[in-house]
Amino acid sequence: MTELKRSGSKWRVICSNGDSFTARFVILATGHSAKDVYELFAGNKWKIEAKGFAMGVRVEHPQYLINQIQYHGRFQNWLPAAEYSLVEQVDGRGVFSFCMCPGGVLVPSSTSSDSLVLNGMSSSRRNSQWANAGMVVSIEPEDIALGQYGSDSLSMLRFQEEVERKAFEVSGSFRAPAQRMTDFVRSSARGAATSGVLPQSSYFPGVCSASLRDVLPTMVADRLKKAFPLFDKKMKGFYTSEALLLAVESRTSSTVRIPRDPATLQHPDLENVYPCGEGAGYAGGIVSSALDGINCAQKIFLVATSAAR
Repeated sequence: MTELKRSGSKWRVICSNGDSFTARFVILATGHSAKDVYELFAGNKWKIEAKGFAMGVRVEHPQYLINQIQYHGRFQNWLPAAEYSLVEQVDGRGVFSFCMCPGGVLVPSSTSSDSLVLNGMSSSRRNSQWANAGMVVSIEPEDIALGQYGSDSLSMLRFQEEVERKAFEVSGSFRAPAQRMTDFVRSSARGAATSGVLPQSSYFPGVCSASLRDVLPTMVADRLKKAFPLFDKKMKGFYTSEALLLAVESRTSSTVRIPRDPATLQHPDLENVYPCGEGAGYAGGIVSSALDGINCAQKIFLVATSAAR
């Protein structure tokens, strides 16, 4: 979206491809990587605010290993691909698994030609030989050094973009910088030794051996290093040289919140504009985004029907 303009009692939305739409009500449900929308709001001095999110890596294990850890018994070959959910508090911040994909694959999710972002997915059969999940660390606006990324509403977005560019620079392509989990935990400083020969991965563009401390912010790398052995206490065998860490997982949620009135769900500066879902900072996944959309639609229905009486 390149423009949002008031036209009488209606709003006119202009898209980046030149298409335009006019409506009395606008549900702003753009998804959490809609940088153009955040910049549009900032440029017009409409209220937006920096928001905490989470960043880390995708971790990929052989699926048979996760099955062994979770199922144990002799019937595991007849059971579906095993899942897991892990969380720890490390140095005052949450470290947790995100978007776990049993029998899944890793996919590129970059939104620019000079950055590298990874995500995961499972097909309906969940029948690949790998299991993957995001392993991420919570980051709050106060964790970001003042001045380096600015102190305005887009500071967290700039921080996110810098790490994504760094991942691309380390690789030199859309191959993912990768390191064995055990080598990553043993490393203690930037420039630490890489893993050399890496395990096979589902990530189709391929991987390159790298020290992930050359990609990840220190506050993220240090907490992940402490968390992996702790996760092994909950899932014995999770911490292993067979596990591969790939950078970077940085799109867990929006870095910006578009505020709205808690009663009407309208933006405080823009009448009949309803920030909605992950892109506005009010949801954390597909289901919660859908529910937030229903809430916004119900508010619009009440306004429209009361005006028609």
